[in-house]
Amino acid sequence: MKPCKKYEEELKKQEDLICRKNEVDEGFYNGVFDRYKYPVLTRDHAPLFWRYDLDPRTNPFFQERLGINAVMNSGAIYLDGKFYLVARVEGNDRKSFFAVAESDNGIDNFRFWDYPVVLPDTCPEETNVYDMRLTKHEDGYIYGVFCSESKDAASADLSAAVAAAGIVRTKDLKTWERLPNLKTLRSPQQRNVVLHPEFVDGKYAFYTRPMDDFIETGSGGGIGFGLCDDITCAVIDEERITSCRKYHTITESKNGAGAVPIKSEKGWLHIAHGVRNTAAGLRYVIYAFATALDDPARVIAEPSGLLLGPRAGERVGDVSNVVFTNGAIDLPDGRIFLYYASSDTRLHVATTTRKRLEDYIFHTPQDPLRSADCVKQRCALIERNLQFLNQCE
Repeated sequence: MKPCKKYEEELKKQEDLICRKNEVDEGFYNGVFDRYKYPVLTRDHAPLFWRYDLDPRTNPFFQERLGINAVMNSGAIYLDGKFYLVARVEGNDRKSFFAVAESDNGIDNFRFWDYPVVLPDTCPEETNVYDMRLTKHEDGYIYGVFCSESKDAASADLSAAVAAAGIVRTKDLKTWERLPNLKTLRSPQQRNVVLHPEFVDGKYAFYTRPMDDFIETGSGGGIGFGLCDDITCAVIDEERITSCRKYHTITESKNGAGAVPIKSEKGWLHIAHGVRNTAAGLRYVIYAFATALDDPARVIAEPSGLLLGPRAGERVGDVSNVVFTNGAIDLPDGRIFLYYASSDTRLHVATTTRKRLEDYIFHTPQDPLRSADCVKQRCALIERNLQFLNQCE
């Protein structure tokens, strides 16, 4: 017995989607990066055999049995000439899991592996997992750091949750070893944690996000930085704040580390997310900053405003007006592929180079934090430009 005709029709549609050539969006230009027209992963990229019972005897109407709602926030890594994304896949049941998709060129033709990632089930209280960052560490392992979410047993509120940083490691993205969750002695909860790719003072270094509870940062002042001796039992007893939250900026409500930092000649280049509250709810954007090569916790450049915000159709989705990244690929030839999700629904790519990103971070003016000073800053740019144009005549 063969699958029904509808399966063949849906399979053809999916093949057309996966094989569609992605193109630079020529309507967008800022000199920093290129956007692409089409998402690289969506719910429709998920294999049909993840969603449907293909046997007509048990599914005579060819109905979805285990639907996929969204594919989003993805860790990213380049191995043996291929681009790999470890995406967050959210089922219709709201539970998320991880799945590996691969591509030869990093901008289209991403295909999921047959099976999702099966993590060792070592935390019985864990309800949900999501947003894995992938770090190729100098110790030889690839580490995945992700959010491990559990019900807050101390609260009668059914929506109250506890977030911790789960840690796994692998060498092939197929076999995963689960390590104990990260413990930060001064922060009750952690999300958006990133492992630094090199040892710092002989220790493992983490970028953290200190939080008083699941939603609100509370006393958390920004992106933290801490060291631990042993990643197989990771404990951080002190967190220094690197990129700080600031009033009336894109990081006012909270901010968090995104992709693994990229090493350049001038410093570590960071791509993070910032959140502010609006009348329409929280707005997430992506911003960048740099820290010192000899001290990855010390910020040495922080350009004003956002690097990337949601545009057009990216604004609409399950959680609208959001862009979020937890993965970028830095190639040996200097190209950078930034993978970002829009509105908790789909995954996109933007491309730049190490030199272009470095130039943006180190030569874009810093936010003076007051409207009066921002106007002066802009007027100074206008004056220089008008003088230049007059000289060109």
